Amino acid sequence: MDTVVNLGAIVYGIVLVLGVFVRTPVTEAMRVDALFIPGASERTRPVNLVLGLLVAGYGAWSLWGR
Repeated sequence: MDTVVNLGAIVYGIVLVLGVFVRTPVTEAMRVDALFIPGASERTRPVNLVLGLLVAGYGAWSLWGR
């Protein structure tokens, strides 16, 4: 079960990173800045890059440590 959760974190992190560069309905729906920052715009989009790298990195690190 841990492997599934960690793989999900990696996929979600990749989707967040893609949300900075690619504008599709899926990536727009997954944006973290749109959820937590009032008035999210193009200027707040880089927040997704930072959080995506952190989430994907933590998921990968957790898988590596097994």
